Amino acid sequence: MTPKPTIIDCDPGTDDAVALWLALGSPELDVRLVTVAGGNVGLARTTANARAVVGLSGRAVPVVAGAERSLLADFRAEPAVHGADGLGGVVLPEGPALAPGIAADAIRDTLRGAAPASVTVIGLGPVTNLALAFATEPALADRVAEIVLMSGAWAEGNITPAAEFNAWNDPEALAMLLHLGRPLAMATLDLTAQAFVTPALVADLARRPGGACWQAALRILGALPASKRFGHRGFPLHDPCAVAWAIAPALFGARQAFAEMDLAAGPSRGRTVIDRWGRLGRPANLTLLETLDAPAFFDLLADRIAALP
Repeated sequence: MTPKPTIIDCDPGTDDAVALWLALGSPELDVRLVTVAGGNVGLARTTANARAVVGLSGRAVPVVAGAERSLLADFRAEPAVHGADGLGGVVLPEGPALAPGIAADAIRDTLRGAAPASVTVIGLGPVTNLALAFATEPALADRVAEIVLMSGAWAEGNITPAAEFNAWNDPEALAMLLHLGRPLAMATLDLTAQAFVTPALVADLARRPGGACWQAALRILGALPASKRFGHRGFPLHDPCAVAWAIAPALFGARQAFAEMDLAAGPSRGRTVIDRWGRLGRPANLTLLETLDAPAFFDLLADRIAALP
């Protein structure tokens, strides 16, 4: 097995933290760069959290700060979900210093040094950093093997009735990636709802031994608030689903589909209009993840994170 050279763009965020540990603990991925946007709780916190998560893993991966706002507006944070600190109040040791530079430049530098169609790019937040990188040097898109995003929904949203949080926070950036012309897979809210975490599941996972990363991941899962959308029974674990696709696509059922963004002002702004049945007659521009083997997913999550320091 040759590990996939991988760039992860994120905004930690509780589920981003778990997703980063899953990626860093998986031999299928050679994580070469972590870039950070403001997203969930503002850039000062998301960068500190990314540094702490990477530092606790013991992996020497550069973390580079990026966008504090979207292409056209400010990000809207979600401290009610992630806590004011972004990690649900779970305190981690401070990580290594940020690498110098800005995210879009670091993404381009990493791609320039890669072979054609070799790099997996995983986006776990608003994709502003990725859009800036490709908009300013579009020829580098040919170095990308696949883009994997946690974004969007084909049904209802979670930040507005129409839109999912990451897509809504920078819909113009997401529109750019949808039309980049590279293979793109999307884990939407409809998919991540199947990675459903309940108190009973957390208690079951806690029976597994593991190091500091696993213990921190369990504390984060135990701290997250139950979702109103799911009757306060638990919550979906969004971002690790995108990483799991890059590691173990056999866990998913998927189909080819066409998607475009609603960029108009008004209540539908940020909606991912996803044509699952070919009604528009447009050629597919993404692999839409539709079903998940949830027990196998949580086994993978536990096995990989528990093996970290």
